[in-house]
Amino acid sequence: MNKLWKKYKQIIAYLFWGVLTTVIDIVVALVLYRLLPNMDVFWNTLIAWIASVLFAFFTNRKWVFESKANTAKEYISEMISFFLGRVASLILEEIILIIGVSIISVNNFDLLKIFGQVVVIIFNYFWSKFVVFVNHKEK
Repeated sequence: MNKLWKKYKQIIAYLFWGVLTTVIDIVVALVLYRLLPNMDVFWNTLIAWIASVLFAFFTNRKWVFESKANTAKEYISEMISFFLGRVASLILEEIILIIGVSIISVNNFDLLKIFGQVVVIIFNYFWSKFVVFVNHKEK
């Protein structure tokens, strides 16, 4: 069991914090909706997305990928790369949904959305692992 934990610790942590990130997104959106019911859905969703991506950045940085970045430059670089990756994954999901609905005419939106989310989760994991939280020597 200990070998399995060591082997899959990072992936398990990523999934755990990812679920909490989703909860943050939903809670922020619902709280905003209750407090500011006249707020446009675009702004509600954008604020919730920013809050959840910030939460994901800090948790992924510390508890998933255990970043060793110590300088302000490294830290800012990580944050910018992380946000760019999340924007890229948003665009990727939109492309999947547009192709699925408009071009291929997939009739089951639920399955298409789930497929898109699986692709996004995998993309975000590898983006974070190989682009964002790399090349920092322990000091």
